[in-house]
Amino acid sequence: MESREYALGLDFGSDSVRAMIVTTDGEIVATAVSYYAQWKAGKFCNAVENQFRQHPQDYVDSMTEAVQAALLQAPAGTGSAICGIGVDTTGSTPVAVDRTGTPLSMLPEFADNPNAMFVLWKDHTAIAEADEINAHNAAWSSDYLKYVGGIYSSEWFWAKLLHILRVDEQVADAAYSWVEHCDWLPFELCGGTDADQIKRSRCAAGHKALWHAEWGGLPPEDYLTGLDEKLAGWRDRLFSETYPSDESVGTISAAWAQKLGINPEAVVAVGAFDAHMGAVGGEIEPYQLSRVMGTSTCDILVAPASDLGDRCVEGICGQVDGSVIPGMVGLEAGQSAFGDVYAWFRNLINWPVREIIGQHPAIDPETRTRIIEEAADQTIAQLSQAAAELPIDPQSVIALDWVNGRRTPDANQRLKGALMNMNMGTDAPRIFRALVESTCFGARAIVERFESEGVQIEGLIGLGGVSRKSPFVMQTLADVLKRPIRISATEQTCALGAAMFGAVAAGKFEQVEQAMKAMGQGFDQEYHPTDAHAALYDECYQAYLRFGAFAEEEVSQPQPTTSPS
Repeated sequence: MESREYALGLDFGSDSVRAMIVTTDGEIVATAVSYYAQWKAGKFCNAVENQFRQHPQDYVDSMTEAVQAALLQAPAGTGSAICGIGVDTTGSTPVAVDRTGTPLSMLPEFADNPNAMFVLWKDHTAIAEADEINAHNAAWSSDYLKYVGGIYSSEWFWAKLLHILRVDEQVADAAYSWVEHCDWLPFELCGGTDADQIKRSRCAAGHKALWHAEWGGLPPEDYLTGLDEKLAGWRDRLFSETYPSDESVGTISAAWAQKLGINPEAVVAVGAFDAHMGAVGGEIEPYQLSRVMGTSTCDILVAPASDLGDRCVEGICGQVDGSVIPGMVGLEAGQSAFGDVYAWFRNLINWPVREIIGQHPAIDPETRTRIIEEAADQTIAQLSQAAAELPIDPQSVIALDWVNGRRTPDANQRLKGALMNMNMGTDAPRIFRALVESTCFGARAIVERFESEGVQIEGLIGLGGVSRKSPFVMQTLADVLKRPIRISATEQTCALGAAMFGAVAAGKFEQVEQAMKAMGQGFDQEYHPTDAHAALYDECYQAYLRFGAFAEEEVSQPQPTTSPS
């Protein structure tokens, strides 16, 4: 019997890493999840200040645990038959590193310094720096933001780098370079020891760091120093070349091969962001909008470069040749909060349970924990059931989904979530329904932006946990968008896409499209819009737009200052 070959996909999400082992002919043989211990404990974060940092030790510990757990599920000998490894991560999630490519927080003197850790994608401490980049670019002779939608975001590479340089002199002095999470993990797995040798992802560099072939890589030195002299010299210490994810970084190091129990000749692919690899795992096709729906959303579209020509789509998160499928332009949009909106509301209404039950002296600790966890686990399902029974009412509660700012269209991380039209009859299901509708209205705004910019949307693909776990959300989305949505048969499309790239980098397929055909899992659900809901949701959507315009105008007003007493 011919021996089988396997690929390993590693998907580093906001709170955990998922490992998937899949054969090169498409059989998923094992998956495992490991949650970041320090992140779960709430370390290094301050949600009130929009500070979200992650320690690299969490990444390596959880990766080890997830891979080992997956191998225990897999047939004997699977580890030695893994030919390729793909890695995807959140982004932009960069970190300061020393000359060896070691994140500064891995060094004893910076072990507890959040500024020396990975700055998670949803960290918005660099809003001021993003504003400065936008103003600086507007006054510059060349437009270096035209391929990222025309607006730079606080979620992205340069804003975060500049913010840390300004607020932490020790980190600024010790840093040799800055590295995206999706670039550091492959480098780490291959045993890299020279930051100058890190292979940088075309996906990350093009969508978040202003890399483009038109200007020979990153923006020129005078553009950067014109923004802030603290950026002097950084261009040369970063990168000029970038690579698509069908290329190899190298083979796994002997140390990591032994630790994980993997074939020491396994090839590690160039990394990329989760949604981009997730789109590949979900078998994206040209002009099929792939919506990866988790804590946030990323909307990914691919199109032949010849179709786009010189067109630059305004207000999105970039268009980059080869960022998704080599040979095509990848276009990215998305929402800064999607599942996070629902999780926020779940946590809000469960506050009494946590605080009262959690401290009740007559209930033993084990029972307290069980009650609190059961309440949290059941909240969304119960709210969804109750909300689904409510009529669509343009006069009912209207919500804005900007609880973590707005990513697209037209990035503005100063925006906040809001509710309108509440009265004494407003209950939790009505608020939850409004929140779900708001996230769907945000999705509609993205679709309408693509189409108004001349980029057609021929179909929708739903990916990620929300797409498979939340029928109420998905039916609402189909109704609001007035389009059918196909749902991938596997929830872990990001890990699957990473495995596909691992197999291509290992030479098992010549093209990514071949890997998608051989390893893809197909679609097992489809949501269709309800015609009777279309006109009502059109009216609700217009109310959402009016409310959003009002809220945005309020945020744009000069903020009052308080004089010291």
